[in-house]
Formats: sequence, C-alpha cells, structure tokens
Amino acid sequence: MWHFVLLIACAVAIYLSCEWFVNAVEWLGHRLNVGKMAVGTILAAFGTALPESVVTLVAVTTGGDEQKEIGVGAAMGGPLALATLAYGVTGVMLLFRKRILTRELVSVGAPTSSPEERPADDRAMLGSPRDVARLSRDQRWFLAVFVFKVFLGLVVFAWKPWLGLLFLGVYALYVFKEMSRADEPEAGDADEEELEPLKLQPNQAAPASWAIVAQLAATLAVIFFASQVFVGQLGAIGPMIGLSGAVTALLLAPVATELPEIMNSVIWVRQGKAKLALANISGAMMIQVTVPSASAMLFADWHFDAPLVWSAVITMLAIGYLLATMATNRLTPLRLALTALLYPVFAIGLVVLL
Repeated sequence: MWHFVLLIACAVAIYLSCEWFVNAVEWLGHRLNVGKMAVGTILAAFGTALPESVVTLVAVTTGGDEQKEIGVGAAMGGPLALATLAYGVTGVMLLFRKRILTRELVSVGAPTSSPEERPADDRAMLGSPRDVARLSRDQRWFLAVFVFKVFLGLVVFAWKPWLGLLFLGVYALYVFKEMSRADEPEAGDADEEELEPLKLQPNQAAPASWAIVAQLAATLAVIFFASQVFVGQLGAIGPMIGLSGAVTALLLAPVATELPEIMNSVIWVRQGKAKLALANISGAMMIQVTVPSASAMLFADWHFDAPLVWSAVITMLAIGYLLATMATNRLTPLRLALTALLYPVFAIGLVVLL
C-alpha cells in the first residue's frame, strides 16, 4: 500500500517541481537571450535529462554486469518513452485544450469553426508551419543518429566503444546549431512573449539572477530525488502485480525517468505554449539518443538482445509515423496522441519475448 502512496506522492512532487522548473527555465532563457525554441530544445531538455544521464553514467562505470545492462536498457528506453508516451500525452493535452477553448467560445456566443475548418485549426494548435518544420528537422536528426546506434548494437568489432565519443560530438553540434539559429518572431507568438513572474520572486518584474538559478537548482534537485524514488517504487510494485524484473526495467522504468519531460509538456500545453512542449520533447530525444548512449557504449557491452531490438523497432515506427504525417501536412493533436498506442504494442511484444 505504501508503495502506491509514495508513487502518487512522487508524481505530484514531480509535477509541482516542473511547474517551478519551466517558470525558471523560461526566465533563464530570457536572461541569456536565447531563442524561444532553444529554451525547450536545449535548456529545459538538458535540465530534465541530466539526472537520468548521470544515473546511466554511474550505472555503467561503477556497477556490475547487471547494472551495466540496466544502463544500456535505459539508453534505449528513454527515446522509446519520449517517442510514444511523451508525444501521445502532449497530443491528448492539446485535444483537452481545444475542447476547453471551444467551450469558452460557445459560452460567450462566438462562432465556432465549421467542420471543414477544424483540421486546419487542429494543425495550427501545433504551431506555425515553421515550428512544425523545425520539429520535423529535429526528428530527422534523431532518427539518423538512432538508426546508427541501433546498427552498432547489432555488430561486434574491437574499436566500437570509441564511437561513443562521436555521439557526444553529434550532440555538441546540435546544441551549437540550436543556440546559433536565429529565432525570428512570427505572427501568433505574442501570447508567448510575456513571462509569468518568477515564483520565487512573484512581486518582481525582473527577478534577480541568483533567484532564477536558485529556483532552477532547487527544482532540479527535487525532480531528481522524486524520480529516483518513483523508479524504486515501480521496481517494488512490478513483482507485486506479476511483472518480472526485466519487464519492469524495460517497460515501467523509462516511464518514470521521462516523467519530468512529460510533465513539462503538460504544463506548457496548459499555458498555451505547445511549441515549447514539443521542442522540449524533441530536444530531450536528442540528448537521450546521444549522451546516455555515449556513456553506455564507452563503458558497457553495447550489444542488443531481442527486447532491445524490439524497443528500437517501436521507436523507429513512432518517429517514422510522425515524419510521414508532417511531410504530408497531416499532423494534428489527434494523430499526435495516437503515438501513445505504440507503447502498449511494445508492452505486449516485450511480454512475449521475455
């Protein structure tokens, strides 16, 4: 019973911490004068992915063979959870937001869009065509790197561990391109320009730099601690409901480690900042496909078994589906939400394999 209570308490703690985190990271981006999209793809993504990247590094450098296997599994499970559940939850939240906005329009007697106009409205909820193009570009980056790292997991050669350094170089290049790319304002972005007051200094129009850093550091510490406790409770609950340790590690643990990114996206969609939510996920995916993979490749046996190959297949299916809908200009909140259905498909296949 206490495991379930702690699980819920940790989820609440992570959500509330993420409320403060996204508030602080937006102010940090404003203070550093980086583009709005870079706030999601770099600052927020790096902050929430840092704890689990450190955990993977510790597992593969100081743990035994079992811990190293868990580290390799985490390097594959993170991208899977983001590509399916994170995007799916974001799509569901966008559908809820559309429903709320429609009710508000009806309550004030404003005309609602006709059925013919709704698909265009749905696509607009995901951002401008430029925003969707940037998302598509990030996913192509991700897919190229991901396919290469999966290929490395299927072959064996002596100098493969040194290729881990290549993944670090790829992420450094991605950061450089994101930080140097001009982020010109577009029509419809005005509602995202005003920042809410820093929660640590609610009465200050321009909060102090120390307050921004302090709020950021404190929220990251809480997110890190709560996420680790959350993972521990899932590890205890898994056997209680009849799941093996391997299934728990591959199926439930990634959900826990990617919970901060999911919570960030929920909060940003609720605030009407869908493009930041999507940028946070795509940026976190670029970290997950490079940094944890680099440490796992350098210090562990980067060789895949059937469950890891299955996770790779589902991840590539999810990204391929998203790229196809974006290429045909058919990506909507509903189609984005459908990516979550691939996670149960992964779960069924995992149970069969194990």
